[in-house]
Amino acid sequence: MAKRPDPVQTEIIRNGLVAITEEMKSNLLRTAYSMIIYEAQDFTVGLFDAEGNTVSIGIGLPMFIRGMSHTVRRMLEHFAEREGKRNGDIGIYPGDVLVTNDAYLTGSHLNHMTFVVPIFAEGTFVAFSACMAHWADIGGALDGMTKDIYSEGLQVPIIKAWRRGEPNHDYLDFIRMNVRIPERAMGDLNAQVAAVRMGARRFNQLIDRYGVAAVQGGISAIMDHTEARAREQVRAIPDGVYEAESFMDDDGVDAGKRVRIKVKVTVAGDQMTIDLTDVAAQVKGFYNSGEAAGKACCQVAFKCLTSPLEKPINEGSFRPLNIILPPGRVVSAVRPSPMRWWMTFPMTIVDTIFKALAPAIPDRVISGHHADLLSAALNGRRPENGRLWLLSGGLIGGGWGAKQGADGSSATICINDGDTHNSPVEQVEAKYPLVVERYGLREDSGGAGTWQGGLGTEKIVRAAAEFMFNAQVERVQCRPWGLFGGHPGTGNQVSVRVSPDKELRFPTGKVLARHLQTGDAYILRAGGGGGFGTPLDRPLTKIEEDLREGYISRKRAEGCYGVMFKAGTNEVDVAATKRRRAELVDRPTPPDALDPEDAAVMSSDDEAKLFTRGKSFLARCC
Repeated sequence: MAKRPDPVQTEIIRNGLVAITEEMKSNLLRTAYSMIIYEAQDFTVGLFDAEGNTVSIGIGLPMFIRGMSHTVRRMLEHFAEREGKRNGDIGIYPGDVLVTNDAYLTGSHLNHMTFVVPIFAEGTFVAFSACMAHWADIGGALDGMTKDIYSEGLQVPIIKAWRRGEPNHDYLDFIRMNVRIPERAMGDLNAQVAAVRMGARRFNQLIDRYGVAAVQGGISAIMDHTEARAREQVRAIPDGVYEAESFMDDDGVDAGKRVRIKVKVTVAGDQMTIDLTDVAAQVKGFYNSGEAAGKACCQVAFKCLTSPLEKPINEGSFRPLNIILPPGRVVSAVRPSPMRWWMTFPMTIVDTIFKALAPAIPDRVISGHHADLLSAALNGRRPENGRLWLLSGGLIGGGWGAKQGADGSSATICINDGDTHNSPVEQVEAKYPLVVERYGLREDSGGAGTWQGGLGTEKIVRAAAEFMFNAQVERVQCRPWGLFGGHPGTGNQVSVRVSPDKELRFPTGKVLARHLQTGDAYILRAGGGGGFGTPLDRPLTKIEEDLREGYISRKRAEGCYGVMFKAGTNEVDVAATKRRRAELVDRPTPPDALDPEDAAVMSSDDEAKLFTRGKSFLARCC
């Protein structure tokens, strides 16, 4: 009979694992070259056991709960097949650094480079240290829609960037030749390698202190504990089959053609099954993601519902979850489908899982959230020296859905990116020819409800020099839904200001290869979260506070919440409000009646001018 791990020692090991991945994060933040890594925190680090099971993840992107584990396992299989058969071992050795950005393994796009270091202790292979981080450029097209993976940049299969401690110069030279700003790419590469090597050292130090058997036994006990906690929470959900459906606007190619997101959740005892069979097939545009991302969105939803605060994030949390995901869906796309904007559709699957389970566990779900990065991809030439600059111009926060007992969070990054941050205005203006005129909350953008959806934001960025502008914004038409009578939040929105008094709105939110000249501005407006519960039950004290803070307008208070004011004042007339609310119970205000006014929709002539200017700009500077 195996010796039971000491509980005190196991708790020390648990905290040690969390500390290692947090230190890996800190190391990467201090040494990375790209703002999207060191400011926005678009990366994830982790420790994995010898079979590739997740031991601890330092979250940047929640959607990489599965992506790195899946990649590590495939690396293990790859080298066992390629080198292990020849050498009679696993084909991975001390000093190796493994790398890939294969979108169909990681589940994401080619910009996510994943580095992995095997960990050996007492002559035995025991674990992996890994890091995925976003490179601002990996080659490929800068502007416009991509329709296959080959146009999206350099594909790196599973290879060794270092062999037994010696750098693979062929790989390093290949990277330098295929990126536009090689010094930045090589800086990020070295930062990632330093982070995973440091993670390996710290794991070895943990083993040196407690021994291999104690650490592995502690990890096993931690996984068993988190599994037990997750099963306990699943058992609290009534058995049954729960279904829900939502839609995305379109794939950027077939404009206006809705993309269906349908989920089926089956709860039986302490097991949950999420079936994505009826999710739409992979699309022509670049919104596809790989199987790892499709499974990750199920795991993110499951983690939120069962053990949101449990650390470290590990394999045990997901043992009660079964996922059905056939290949060829928009979240299990197969080669050579385009993957550049992989992150958008999976997060609406998370929302739709919550929507499906709302009748069963109304106290544990939220309404729909804005579900988009609201990021713009910009590129141009610096006026002072003609050098190329590239920027993912975001991220900006939006509104999250309300839940039973609480309003939704405002100005918060979407669930795909979780702990990532928006880029500081000061950094953007210091490094790029841009001026951020405004970044603030959108009044009335949260869906009305007993608990109100969080507010979206508005960001206005003026061009100090001409550049190319691309935005791939979704959920413009298919807005964040409310639950139990709550109103939907306002949709996301993209506009361009071409003169001080002329703003043009793109009705689809997809703006590809458009030229902005000096003085023009782009405007990103993040949607609000859906409301929860009927607006007529919202306490008057909350509405008065919302009015004081500028979260809602008087028009919204009167129209959605049935508030009446004393003549000539902003003071609520309590008695009149009660009478008015009683009248509105049978005929509440339609949710669409009080949206903020939209800018003029982009006309075909205006669109043609921007497109022609863009072609001229590319001819001059690229």
